[in-house]
Amino acid sequence: MSMQLNETHDAALRSWLQSANDAECEFPLQNLPYGVFRRRGEDEQSWRAGVAIGDQILDLRAAHAAGVFGDAEQLAQQAVIAAAQGVSLNALMQLGAASWSALRLALSRVLRAGARHEDKLRACLLPQAEAEYNLPAQIGDYTDFYTSIHHATAIGKLFRPDNPLLPNYKWVPIGYHGRSSSIGVSGQQFRRPVGQIKAPDSETPVLAPCKRLDYELEVGIFIGGGNALGETISIAQAEQSVFGLCLLNDWSARDVQAWEYQPLGPFLAKNFASTISPWIVTLEALAPYRAAWTRDAADPQPLAYLDSPQLRDAGAIDLQLEVLIQTPAMREAGLPPQRLSASNFRDSYWSVSQLVAHHTVNGCNMRAGDLLGSGTQSGARPEEAGSLLELSGGGKKAVELANGEKRIFIEDGDSIVMRAVAHKAGLPRIGFGEVVGTVLPARAL
Repeated sequence: MSMQLNETHDAALRSWLQSANDAECEFPLQNLPYGVFRRRGEDEQSWRAGVAIGDQILDLRAAHAAGVFGDAEQLAQQAVIAAAQGVSLNALMQLGAASWSALRLALSRVLRAGARHEDKLRACLLPQAEAEYNLPAQIGDYTDFYTSIHHATAIGKLFRPDNPLLPNYKWVPIGYHGRSSSIGVSGQQFRRPVGQIKAPDSETPVLAPCKRLDYELEVGIFIGGGNALGETISIAQAEQSVFGLCLLNDWSARDVQAWEYQPLGPFLAKNFASTISPWIVTLEALAPYRAAWTRDAADPQPLAYLDSPQLRDAGAIDLQLEVLIQTPAMREAGLPPQRLSASNFRDSYWSVSQLVAHHTVNGCNMRAGDLLGSGTQSGARPEEAGSLLELSGGGKKAVELANGEKRIFIEDGDSIVMRAVAHKAGLPRIGFGEVVGTVLPARAL
């Protein structure tokens, strides 16, 4: 488990960049998440790796060229070179946990108040307000899981009232392989998907735009070093293979899904778009926010390959999640997004380490840049639902918004906003930024 605390976690640390010291800042010195950015409007050759600090982005390519890491240990120097040379984070991800930790320490030291390279580094900053973002990695493969028992039970009740939770759910992390080519970064706009839809009172399906478009609030898990084909990643080593976490909106066409998902699972209902946040927060940054992973004593306990003392002690992550909506009318009136629901990643039935261990137990090889989705993160209470399908009771009751509008499912022009923050008393806020996606009208048939 990535639980070792070190000097980078010291809550008293302050940066020479004052915006990073604000109590409400999501990107304090103790966070240092990675992303890929460029100044808005620059050409395609300008994408480069950066680190969020306060309201700025530290350009790692420029910082390396300025020679500010000359005093860092060799692993850190190798890591910053890997990050500086590419247009994605894959090379850095490939290096492994020791290199990631060394680079984090070097970044923490050069960004602290009193660091001797402040003048050089100020020239390597770009305001986040002037940046645009790309996918942080080339995503080779994408697997989406189903780790919230509250979501699984709520959805099951809608379709199988007498048997809402299938018997394998409590034994095995359920997942399916999704489509990586349609994953986009925050700000993604996509057309309402078209697919086969069969109405309950019809004998034949029709090809039509989706009418029951939904979001799914998820946590994304980026793989780092990976494993060779035929090898496994044990639960004890699983988190050493995780580069970090992001936010993920796994858009879903519920009416398409209802017709197509049996017998092989989701297909067109899921592969048209998924949106992730631009920043990847490392597990090391989240170490102070770990929590005990628990399993109800009345439930089956995990098989040995999915269990460990470290998992029980600190396998969960106390990460507060929320979903908001901004409709076209709200945007036109200058109204901010309105919260729809809030939940916590701590309540996930299966942990990050369990997902990695299970994914590779059959010898499946994972590579740097692969992405896992946690599945919809819903809590036990109705207001903690991570999808509109749950909030609307399967489309039977509308969600009322403060401006008088109502929503059962997402309408054209709606933007869905997701946020996440880890926070405890006496510790800084570790934020993920926003993931925003907007739905455009369907293409003409």
